[in-house]
Amino acid sequence: MSSDPSVPPTPDGPSPAASQEPGAETKFTKAAALWTALILGFLILIVLLIFIAQNTASTAFAFLGWHWTLPLGVAILFAAVAGGLITVAVGAVRMFQLRRAAKLNRKFGTGY
Repeated sequence: MSSDPSVPPTPDGPSPAASQEPGAETKFTKAAALWTALILGFLILIVLLIFIAQNTASTAFAFLGWHWTLPLGVAILFAAVAGGLITVAVGAVRMFQLRRAAKLNRKFGTGY
């Protein structure tokens, strides 16, 4: 501390100059999350395309009396997409239930 009365004491913690350095207070933003998700999505897409291109041998499938042949990579891709759609459907039903419960709780002051 300086003994000069014209110089105000500095607060405990970082100086104002230190907090104005470039990148000192970089926050994780929605735009950064979007770019991260896009890059990750494109990497997964590239891996899937390589997988499908390497697994082009036709394979016989049977389901409930239906019989067909399909490249193995495409069949596994269809299975993954179907699993994702089922997951989204179950999640949407659960979100609907939670929103309905919250709305009733707000309206009546209690749960169901």
